[in-house]
Amino acid sequence: MSHHELDARHLLCPMPVIRAQQQVARLRPGDTLVVRATDPGALHDIPAWCRLHGHEVLATTTESGEVRVTLRVGNQ
Repeated sequence: MSHHELDARHLLCPMPVIRAQQQVARLRPGDTLVVRATDPGALHDIPAWCRLHGHEVLATTTESGEVRVTLRVGNQ
């Protein structure tokens, strides 16, 4: 298992979700990914995408205008 980060700051919807999807496609089940975004919609869009595709949301936070979604990659 490995840990990864994705900088999706300053991207507008739907790009944070698309970039997360592209990154997850390169990862292995059990890996974790932190997505950093400034689009507040990412706080809802990325967890919704995770539910649809079998990934687990471990944490969501918002601080100083930055959203962070931590997810664990499921079986793809």
